[in-house]
Amino acid sequence: QVQLVESGGGLVQAGGSLRLSCAGSGRTFSRYCMGWFRQAPGKEREFVAAINWRGGTTKYADSVKGRFTISRDNAKNTVYLQMNSLKPEDTAVYYCAADTTRSLTSVLLTAGNDYDYWGQGTQVTVSS
Repeated sequence: QVQLVESGGGLVQAGGSLRLSCAGSGRTFSRYCMGWFRQAPGKEREFVAAINWRGGTTKYADSVKGRFTISRDNAKNTVYLQMNSLKPEDTAVYYCAADTTRSLTSVLLTAGNDYDYWGQGTQVTVSS
């Protein structure tokens, strides 16, 4: 069992920055790939970024590449999403997710169905 709790969302003006955090507990957090997803009103959930168990391999959606950075601190059981140069189209509920079906891998998956534990989400609103 893995519990994930996101924090750090809020309201920010376009061009601003936010850092989201995802605190994990339960099973051995450091063994698993972690991902960030988002869902805007009326839209399907979409992949944002993923990071492997050691933090050395990352993957990003084209829409956020160069603006967002995913990282992790396994000593703190926490994954981060640093979001810079935010745009109104980044407005969404952001979710972190854990892929605990595979451990110690650097193969990063981007489909939501590949992740089996999810946080409750944190709202990010970017005003124009």
